[in-house]
Amino acid sequence: MSVGAAGNPTVAMVEAAFLHHGLPWRYINMEVAPADLGTAVRGAKAMGFRGFNCSLPHKVSVIEHLDGLGESAAAMGAVNCVVRRGQELIGENTDGKGFLKSLETSIDPRGKSIVLFGAGGAARAVAVELGLAGARRITVVNRSGGRGAELAGLLRDTLKLESELVVWSGDYVVPDGTDVVINATSIGLYDPDARLAVDLNSLHPGMVVADVVFNPVTTRFLREAAERGCRAVDGLGMLVNQGVIGVRFWTGIDPDPEVMRMALEKAMGV
Repeated sequence: MSVGAAGNPTVAMVEAAFLHHGLPWRYINMEVAPADLGTAVRGAKAMGFRGFNCSLPHKVSVIEHLDGLGESAAAMGAVNCVVRRGQELIGENTDGKGFLKSLETSIDPRGKSIVLFGAGGAARAVAVELGLAGARRITVVNRSGGRGAELAGLLRDTLKLESELVVWSGDYVVPDGTDVVINATSIGLYDPDARLAVDLNSLHPGMVVADVVFNPVTTRFLREAAERGCRAVDGLGMLVNQGVIGVRFWTGIDPDPEVMRMALEKAMGV
């Protein structure tokens, strides 16, 4: 099996799952130019690929070359995982699904009030999956009013849940009654000292605080939240669960997440 572009740690993680479960499959990187995307998808279909991942800049443009979309991929308008079902290639999005699975180890989002920092691709994927999982309210906190308003509108109009935009300026004060706080921005990626502009005094013991950043595994935001008694959910779990879901989509088996996490940590040197 061959799939589209992915980072080397992801390759190590997925191939570890194939090896552990005795599957003679491969997961390999392929660079595809935007002008060749349609040809590449048709080639994958013709050669019997069981699926592939696609990264930027193909997450939206790949849609026109597919036979259909899963529920969350259709709602967010982006695909990062393509799955062969019969003779069709169906677009899915595992970004938010991986995050949701990781979050559920600490809290069930159903009926919960959530603060979400960011409104880019990762935030959009996370928000849609939280909405589909039954979150009661999502407050989108974003520096760009236009993109933030678009995401809040999607959540209200398409998923029918309470949502509002707060334009991010200065240190954001998390409202009382918030159950989950999520950093879905890239703040902290590869920078353990990067600070998320949030009033730490508004984080309370028992609150779940999550980060989509996976390197470093423990960001400054998670460290400071944990010091205040919050339950921290790191971004590495999201990455592992994305891989688990992708392997399940392609193979029909439930891969061992511990095997995959160990391979990912080794590849990342953590």
